[in-house]
Amino acid sequence: MGRDKALVEVGREPLVRRVATALERAGATRVFVVGGDRPAIEALGLEFVVDRFPGEGPLGGVVTAMAATDAAVIAILATDIVAAEPTAVLTVLDALDGNDVAVPVSGGRRHFHHAVWARSAQQRLESAFAAGERAIKRGVRDLAVVEVEGIAPAALADADTPDELPTDGSPRGGR
Repeated sequence: MGRDKALVEVGREPLVRRVATALERAGATRVFVVGGDRPAIEALGLEFVVDRFPGEGPLGGVVTAMAATDAAVIAILATDIVAAEPTAVLTVLDALDGNDVAVPVSGGRRHFHHAVWARSAQQRLESAFAAGERAIKRGVRDLAVVEVEGIAPAALADADTPDELPTDGSPRGGR
């Protein structure tokens, strides 16, 4: 996009704020942002956590987020989800049920940018990262993964290009 996607505005609100609001409305007791533009994130009233592995791929972000909290369960959403929904977060959370990670599935694809993780996954994710893995989809090989069907695709859509941003207020998003 040529700039930090988290700060792109949709409906006069940065995407990262939209995602944080969805997490708050879903009942998250602590919401924080891993990496990015610290002054801009903090100006939005959000807690900033330094990315331990900047530029090292999405698995590094998950590992950083898990290390930043002692919560038993962690919902980790990408900051560029166009229309994050509290009900979608809660549906994924409810599906975790003793597994290491619950991940929505739409269009035959796992959406790890909208997953809920159990503390039990942390050590194995850190080991996979230390072994050189950077992709979440491969980093979960040794985890108990539950796939969650029925989440509206619009609630999972992220924006990787300007064309994937809504122009009429409705989410378009990619992947």
